[in-house]
Amino acid sequence: MSVSTSLSPLNTLEVDVTTDDQTLALTTDESYSLTVASPTSKLQAKTVFGALRGLETFSQLVDYDYKTFTYSIASTVISDYPRFAFRGTMIDTSRHYLTLQTIYQHLDAMAYSKFNVLHWHLVDDQSFPYQSEQYPGLSGEGAYSPNHIYTPADVQKVIAYARDRGIRVVPEFDTPGHTQSWGQGYPDLLTPCYSGGKPDGTRYAFNPIENTTYGFVYNFFKEVSRVFPDQYVHVGGDEVSFNCWQSNPEIQEFMASKGWKDYSLLEQYYETQLLAIVSSFGKEYIIWEDVFDNGVKVRPDTVVNVWRGGWQKTIEKSTAAGYKSILSSPWYLNYISYGSDWPTYYTVEPLDFSGTDEQKKLVMGGVTCLWAEYIDNTNLIPRAWPRACAISERLWSPSSVNDVKSATPRLEEHQCRLIVRGIPAEPPSGPSYCAQEYEPAYSPPWQN
Repeated sequence: MSVSTSLSPLNTLEVDVTTDDQTLALTTDESYSLTVASPTSKLQAKTVFGALRGLETFSQLVDYDYKTFTYSIASTVISDYPRFAFRGTMIDTSRHYLTLQTIYQHLDAMAYSKFNVLHWHLVDDQSFPYQSEQYPGLSGEGAYSPNHIYTPADVQKVIAYARDRGIRVVPEFDTPGHTQSWGQGYPDLLTPCYSGGKPDGTRYAFNPIENTTYGFVYNFFKEVSRVFPDQYVHVGGDEVSFNCWQSNPEIQEFMASKGWKDYSLLEQYYETQLLAIVSSFGKEYIIWEDVFDNGVKVRPDTVVNVWRGGWQKTIEKSTAAGYKSILSSPWYLNYISYGSDWPTYYTVEPLDFSGTDEQKKLVMGGVTCLWAEYIDNTNLIPRAWPRACAISERLWSPSSVNDVKSATPRLEEHQCRLIVRGIPAEPPSGPSYCAQEYEPAYSPPWQN
């Protein structure tokens, strides 16, 4: 490929990585400086991951003229770095199983848009596709079918594919609620529910008063800590109904022995032991905000993932209590509406809450969520892209870069760029066209 800068040829891009540190973590330096000039351009970064971000920027500066079939790039000097260290997308592989190819395609789009965290919501009530070596019955009984599992080799492929693109994989295993699929293979994990003083045949949520529960949790998260190298594990904690616990006579007796009347204290009892277990393996942890909202006293190094409405008040409270926090509430991309909705996501300011400068330093960044009740392999990519790019720019760029009008042509151009790179990104702003349109690989079955 021959590239011209102004009218002079650009022959070489020199890449200089000044350290050999290949650690991929929250503290990884992703900054870079780029000088585009003829005949030699220069990219400098402290880490290979900063170099990756700079190479992405360089690739986006290259323009292709479909009429003259030539490449060009404008002379420029760029010094760039992310505003927030935690810039993620969440995928849900429990409600609908996502193939490795779909996950890879999503990771590519993330890299093209400078996201750096894949929050992998692996399991939930509906299915348990993660194949545990310690507890094979989890996927053996809890997956939709033997074809809908992620083997240990599959998981390592995703982690490696993500790392090559400067993306960390943070797994989520949500407990004590959202655990019906766990109980398919190990029913004694869940609490027997009662009605009229008798068992009603249903079970719900982990049983927090049984020592065997914590033995299971210990062994399971020991495995998770070995399999997933990232420093963080998301342990969920959302939407725990206390009704089943309240109905169970053994739990009632346990509560009475402790002198407890508030079932949030029972939740606290469980979370305290869970976080201690995860911490014992050298991991840090993220929880959904429900645990904090319920007044549960968690460990001081807990990260609160804010997802409910009224997020400004919640993040004000969580940071005032000294907890690092991640914002998701305004960025649920599984919701759709007719028309161009990306400006709604773009104009969110994560630090737009009452609080001190010290509180705002506790905001690690944000995660856009793609809950999969109505998302599968057919629509994950166009549902997410390029709408997610509104969030990626918000989390990468300075707060002053917030004008929708000036962002619109950038997003439209990036949609076309994604299409050229094989990502079926939907139109962000109504009627338009790309010089090279997306053409899916399709062969009618009667021709095979």
